[in-house]
Amino acid sequence: MSERTVELRAAGTALVLAVPDTGLPHVLHWGADLPDAGGLAHASVPPAANNGVDEPMPVSLVPTQGEGWRGHPGISGHHEGRATFPRWRVEEVVVDPLGGDRDGSEGEARGGQGGALTVTARTDGLDLRCHVRMEACGLIRVRHTVTNTDPAVWTLDSLLATMPLPREAGEVLDLTGRWCRERAPQRQELTMGTRLRASRRGRTGHDAPLVLTAGSPGFGFRHGEVWGVHTGWSGDHVHLAERLPEGAGRADGVLAGGELPHPGEVRLAQGQSYTSPWVYFSWSDQGLDGMSARVHRWLRSRPSHPSSPRPVVLNTWEAVYFDHDLDTLIRLADTAADLGVERFVLDDGWFRGRRDDTAGLGDWTVDTEVWPDGLHPLFDHVRSLGLQVGLWVEPEMVNPDSDLARAHPDWFLSTEGRPPPASRHQQLLDLARPEAFEYVFEHLDALLTEYRPDHVKWDHNRDLLEPVHAPTGGAGTHRHTLAVYELLDRLRARHPAVEIESCSSGGGRVDLGVLERTDRVWASDTNDPLERLAIQRWTGLLLPPELVGSHVGGPRSHTTSRVADLSLRCLTSLMSHAGIEWDITGCAPEELEVLRGWIGLYRELRPLLHSGDLVHADAPDHAEQLDGVVAPDGSEAVFRYARLATSARAVPGRVRLPGLREDRTYRLRPRGEAGPPRTTQQAPPPWYERGGIEVSGAVLARSGIQLPNLDPAQALLLHLHAM
Repeated sequence: MSERTVELRAAGTALVLAVPDTGLPHVLHWGADLPDAGGLAHASVPPAANNGVDEPMPVSLVPTQGEGWRGHPGISGHHEGRATFPRWRVEEVVVDPLGGDRDGSEGEARGGQGGALTVTARTDGLDLRCHVRMEACGLIRVRHTVTNTDPAVWTLDSLLATMPLPREAGEVLDLTGRWCRERAPQRQELTMGTRLRASRRGRTGHDAPLVLTAGSPGFGFRHGEVWGVHTGWSGDHVHLAERLPEGAGRADGVLAGGELPHPGEVRLAQGQSYTSPWVYFSWSDQGLDGMSARVHRWLRSRPSHPSSPRPVVLNTWEAVYFDHDLDTLIRLADTAADLGVERFVLDDGWFRGRRDDTAGLGDWTVDTEVWPDGLHPLFDHVRSLGLQVGLWVEPEMVNPDSDLARAHPDWFLSTEGRPPPASRHQQLLDLARPEAFEYVFEHLDALLTEYRPDHVKWDHNRDLLEPVHAPTGGAGTHRHTLAVYELLDRLRARHPAVEIESCSSGGGRVDLGVLERTDRVWASDTNDPLERLAIQRWTGLLLPPELVGSHVGGPRSHTTSRVADLSLRCLTSLMSHAGIEWDITGCAPEELEVLRGWIGLYRELRPLLHSGDLVHADAPDHAEQLDGVVAPDGSEAVFRYARLATSARAVPGRVRLPGLREDRTYRLRPRGEAGPPRTTQQAPPPWYERGGIEVSGAVLARSGIQLPNLDPAQALLLHLHAM
């Protein structure tokens, strides 16, 4: 068997694939760029182990048992009970050095700017199209399309995007969580067997792994070699890292992701196709920050990425809850405008029958008892202040106590006559039903046409349980997810200027599938700054700060009852898409001045915050957290140092600032617009007392700087300019 080699390179990463005459391509190398890949194909052939297959066989992009692979199959399904063990015959191979979607000259893709490989293959009853792209930042994206060519219906069990892992990947890190405590890291040794994270919640989920990362033992934010995978899908999905005693062909293990269909959920008649979601793979030899930087750079390169400055938001939820009153909201808007707020978002409670969370969902018309003249008086006033307008909706949900549910109980995503257990007093509309889809689209289209909001906060407040598409009796999560995507796409096409936020009882729908259609996510329903510091840090594994909403709440957290100083609340929100969610009409004058100064600081720093490289310190003390953003050219940086709890150390010691240019000198100064942090010390470091210092990047990055001894739940902001 002969084979040729395809090399995709970009940003210090190389993906080297062998394309055989028969069978699918397999990866020879994914990791650090290889200036010369000569001899790789021969050097990577393993021995044949006893009691295994007689000849060593490579594991392809879609591994199967026909390759000797005993792990999770890359493709699984059946033709009405007839087993599917494909032996692929390659029909066409297209290599595009420029990374186009389909067309391009054949040959080797070199040149260092990424590229794409598209392979079309066939087996008895199925066609397969594999598409692999390397972006200019070194991020790899993979998806597959399978088509049934057999007269018998083919039922898909799984279709995974798979990449190899070397034996150096000895640990695995992923995230878990719950409502108001999303993105909690968990780490373990990557032993023989499978580390599998499956989400069966019908949405991405508060406990989603976000990025499943395998790496060299002890890897951190700034060190170690890591390989990560993210599935860009907003329904049920799976991530896995797998290592078997026999290895994985020329590799030691695999990393994979894909959709997780319910049994019988995806059935293809002859000629029908299924396309998997994009699955994203990122490698770095500079730890988690290096891995994330590739994703962030690709996101920022998209034509759809938000290009205008991310406006300071005032959201009304924790300010008034369901108590909507025009005069109160006008006072709130006036106060916000005076502080420098740029967007006013009217949250839940504006539509018919919505005086609490038990009724009204589905009846998407303005409640004339509360708003006799509609929302125009409020929105017109807000716009007269120079602010943008936003509006909250939850279009996929319905309260049983609603006119819609009483008229159409058959529209629930459930077995007819037997709704699943209630959650948040609501059920899910089956948007895969054309009549339900058109109802929601028409009502949202009418709202957007009449009120012209600049922003829509799109909520989704419950997991899917027993999600049955009643017209067929089959599972409905896959259809519903596609219908939500179509609904978002149609609304964006009709109203291209509107921005949409993905909120799902906080961070329950954070993935790159929904972010193809939205402009930011709401990371969590908690505005407790100590909880948010961790949530936002780990959300940054996937998303840059401008895509992550974070608001300054009131002194006592709505979700944890913890009391926190205004300075910590402000600095936690600063390094994100910042906003306020608090009844600021009751603030003391000194609180308003702090908010005004903080908003001015955010507006000054957001060009840096929303374009620079996100960096994190691997702090030796778990009682502290250091996060920063460094300009791509190293000319400017900002760091937030937070004291989370008391420490065994009487003073912090020298704290290193990562990511700076070591060949430059910086002017470093604290920024106190959010209010000075409280400290316990006889005297501060001399540079802090003087208000700044000039110091080399090498000193800051390798030796560190002494910081004041902050009290617990306090934070300090450092701003650096290269001289």
